[in-house]
Amino acid sequence: MLSYPSGMTVSSRALGLLADALRAHRNQRATRWRKLSAGRQALLVVAYLRKGETYADLACGFEIGTSTVYRYVREALALLAAMAPTLEQAIEVASRKAFVIVDGSLLRIDRVGMASGRDRPYYSGKHKAHGLNVQVIADPVGRLVWISPPLPGARHDMGAARDHGIIEALTAHEIPAVADTAYQGAGPMVAVPQRRRRIDSDTGRYRRLSRNQREVNAAHARRRGPGERVNAELKNWKVLRKIRSCPARAAELVAAVQTLMIANG
Repeated sequence: MLSYPSGMTVSSRALGLLADALRAHRNQRATRWRKLSAGRQALLVVAYLRKGETYADLACGFEIGTSTVYRYVREALALLAAMAPTLEQAIEVASRKAFVIVDGSLLRIDRVGMASGRDRPYYSGKHKAHGLNVQVIADPVGRLVWISPPLPGARHDMGAARDHGIIEALTAHEIPAVADTAYQGAGPMVAVPQRRRRIDSDTGRYRRLSRNQREVNAAHARRRGPGERVNAELKNWKVLRKIRSCPARAAELVAAVQTLMIANG
C-alpha cells in the first residue's frame, strides 16, 4: 500500500485541544508507552474525521496496525464527545446573541437494517435517502452554537426541535430565532418565511405572494444564510457525508465533530 503527504483545513487550535485532552487522559491512566505521541494520535483522529479516511489507510500512513487505529479513534471520540456542550450551555451562549438560526440537516447513513422494515424510521422522504436528522443552532455571523444528538431521518425538523427541547428553551429565555418553513407553528420567538397563500378556488393554483411579502421573505433568507454555511461546514467533515457506523454510535461521532468545529472557530 502507498502513502502520500496531504493537508487539512483544520486549525491548530482544534488539534491542540484534542492533543491536550489525550495527554491528560494518558496521565490519568498512567500510560507509560504508546506507538504514537498524543499529538500524532490527535492528528490521526482529525484526519479520520475531516478526510473520512478508512482505518486501513490511516494505518498505512501512520505506520501502525489497523486495530491500533481503531482503539486510538474510539478513545479520542469519547474524549471529544464528553467536551461537547449541552443544550443548556448552548442556550446560555445564544442568550448573548442578537438572534440565532435554527436549521435541520440530514446526515446520510448506510448502516441500517433493511429487513422487516427496520430501515423505515431512517428514510427521509424529503431527501429520498436513509439518514439521521440533526438540529443545528448557529449565531448571526455563521458560528456554530450547538448540534443536537441525531434522530432517525424520517423525523420532521419541527418534531425533532421539540423532541430536543429547542423550541421550549428559546421561548423560555426569550431568544429570537429565524428558521425555514419547516418550523411553522414554533411560536412567537421563531420567525419563519411567509408561505404561499391558499389555493384559489377559481384557478386551482396557489395565490401569489404580494410584493411586500416577497421582500420580507428575501430579507428573512439573508438572515438565515449564515446558518446554511454552518450546515455546509458540517458536511466538510467527510466522515459525516455518509456515516459508516451504526446509528447507535452516531451520536458520539456528531458530538466529537461538534467539539472540533467550535474549537476551529
